[in-house]
Order: sequence, then structure tokens, then C-alpha cells
Amino acid sequence: MAKAVVSLVKFKDPYHSLREAIELCSGLSGLRKDDKILIKPNIVAWDFVLPFPPFGVVTTSAVMFALVQILAEEGFRHITIGEASRPVPKTQGRAIYKALGYEKLKEKYGVELVDFNEEKFEPVDFGGFQLSIARKALEADKIINVPVLKTHNQCKVSLGIKNLKGVLDRKSKMFCHNVNLDLDHIFPRIIEKVPVALTIIDGIFTLERGPGPTGKAYRKDLFIASRDPFACDVVGAEIMGYPAAEVSHLRYFAERHGRSTDLADMEVRGEEIEKHRFFVDYDWEWTKEDTGPTGFAKRGITGLVVRKYDSTLCTGCSSVYNPMLIMFMSAFKGEPFPGVEVITGKKQLASKGFEKTVLFGKCACELNKDNPNIKKAVPIRGCPPDLKKFEKAMRGEGINCNYDDYIKYRHYIFNRYKDKEGFDLGLYWK
Repeated sequence: MAKAVVSLVKFKDPYHSLREAIELCSGLSGLRKDDKILIKPNIVAWDFVLPFPPFGVVTTSAVMFALVQILAEEGFRHITIGEASRPVPKTQGRAIYKALGYEKLKEKYGVELVDFNEEKFEPVDFGGFQLSIARKALEADKIINVPVLKTHNQCKVSLGIKNLKGVLDRKSKMFCHNVNLDLDHIFPRIIEKVPVALTIIDGIFTLERGPGPTGKAYRKDLFIASRDPFACDVVGAEIMGYPAAEVSHLRYFAERHGRSTDLADMEVRGEEIEKHRFFVDYDWEWTKEDTGPTGFAKRGITGLVVRKYDSTLCTGCSSVYNPMLIMFMSAFKGEPFPGVEVITGKKQLASKGFEKTVLFGKCACELNKDNPNIKKAVPIRGCPPDLKKFEKAMRGEGINCNYDDYIKYRHYIFNRYKDKEGFDLGLYWK
């Protein structure tokens, strides 16, 4: 059996480096000129209100422009770009496309820009569960998947296979964060239903403690490409320091499809993996007692217990989880908190012995509504919760969380890339 071919190319300029990566793995050989081609970038979210550092978080526009140019030069004319970014509170895909310059691709090459959240989804049976997939993804003849080289705090890495979660409707995305089914056993099934012909991992940056902007980005300057999506992800995971056998969803995919996770069973063309392997941590460190982030303990925060998030915490609540922590830190003035436990997700149950139990999010509220361990519930409803309402509720309990401190934090994480060599926003604004 022939080995899957994966190209690993050093990024020098978007067009020539990407073309080299595609040619090394014969990336376009499975496509016909009359194919309806869907390009699926990774635009997990955006923020038009607060500073948003895109490095390692979303696919660079430079890569998207180079890819479309290459496809056009090769005679492909039916090109669509589609994504379903997190709606906050309503879908804003077209505004994001405009911010990233994609409208120029529409003007120059006739590319169709699709916000899946505005389109129709079709229910698809997966044997034991059902997910609704964007009709545009199902109708495409071929999909070119363009994820980012980043980690993920719930599933270690977020590469090609994980990026396809973006073809689901909101309800199906939430279902992936299931109590009875493992997250790592749901989203790897999506690729079985959509025609992915080529995966190109945008590794101009890599992201530690992803998938959002609160992680830390590093300049990496790599492209990883393959017609074999699994092999592409295996190499991408290795580059970040994670053998595929240690990544649950890659191991699960390999078991389902009779694949090997061993790099020796793949042919890597171009650069050597060893020269570029660089470990980037995927997770935030929690205390052994599960009382909160180790950073809280180092600051001497007591009287507050924040149970660590699990895989049932879906993307919406995940996006406000870190802000919630920052706001609790803002309320600490040296005195212990008044015996507070914070519960999130679909599985966590409140414990005995706390004066106040903060139920953060709709799922935590519903699960614990009749929990006899709760002395006083502080429900923060919403899907996801609103941070201003969270601030108001906490202040009503005498805990002076400050939303303005979160705003300062957002400016801090944006400014840490300011004037830093290699962190060029021109890679995103076209």
C-alpha cells in the first residue's frame, strides 16, 4: 500500500510557498476543472468591539488569496468560500469576510462568499446520532480545508479534522459537546460525510493554549499539505509536539479507518519534521485539588473554587470562560472570597459546603436547579452568558467583578504583538 504523502514547506511568501506545498503532494490532481470547489478556512470567531489578535487564531488572508490565485491560474472557476463563525449574538460572517478582504476575491475571481449560518443545513445520520451539515458543503464536488496550526484546550490540537466542525449548524455544534458521547468521538465523523480533497494547514503562526485569542501565538512559517486529511493532521500534531497516538480524536479516527498513527507510515516531502518540532502547550494549568487555575493560587486567592471546564463546555461558553476568570481576578483585593463555587458545562454538579454557587451558563443552571447541595444559587443564564449581566450579578453578591479590567486585558493581549517582529497584520487585511 502506497504511503500517504504530506508536504512540509518553509513559508517564504504566500504564493510561491503555497504552490510548492501543493505541488509536492500533488494536491490538485484529484480535482476536475468543472468541480464545484468549496474552500473552508478557520474563522472560529471575530470581535468588532474589542481588540482581536488574529495570529494563529484564524486562517491568514494571505494564504486564502494565494490559494484562490493558484486555483484560478489552473483553470478552476467554480470556487466558494464558506464558514460558520460563532454568532455573537447574530451571525456576522459577511462582515468578517469584508474585514479580511475576501470581497476582493469575489470581485477579481468571482468567488462566492457564503456564511453557512445564513444558509440551509441538512440533517445527516451518523448511526446513533444526527448532525446537520451545511448544504453547500454537502453539494460541493471537492472541499479544500484550510485550518490553522493551533492547539485546543479540549482536544489538544485543532487542525483539519477539527476544522470541519465549522460546517455544522449551531445546534449540532453544541451536540458535539455531549454528556453521553465523547467530543473526540463525534467531530472526527464529520469528514466521513463531506468530500475533502485537499488539506492545507496554515502554519505561518502556531497558537499555544488555543483555540481563541487568549492563547499565545508564535511565528512558525510553515505550510503542511496533503490529499490525505488524516496524514496531514498527524504531521501537524507532531510539529506542535503531540504524537498522533496521544491525541484522542486522531487515535479514534485511526481505529475507525484502520490507519496507523506512526509517522514512518507516511511520506513527508520537503522540510524535515525534526527541524520544526516545537512543543506548544494546549491547556491551562489547574490545581491538583481542582480549585481553580494555578495562577489564582499563586496570587493568594482563597474562598473561591472554579471547577475546571470539561469537554461538555461548548464554544459559546468557552468564549466567555476566560473573561469570567479575569473578572474574578479583578474582584480580589487581598481578602478571601465568601465561600464561592463556580460550576460550568453539562456535567458539573455543585458540592456541599459553599455559601454561594455560581451556575455559569444555561446548561449549568438547568442541571443544578434542584441540587440540594446548593445553599444559595447565583444563576448566570444565557447561551452563552452575558458578561455585563455576570458583573451585575456578582456585584449584587458583594463580589466586585469589573468588566473594565477584562477590556484592559483584551488590550494587553493585542498589544503584546505590537511591533513584534513577524506579527504582521498585513497577512490578514488585504
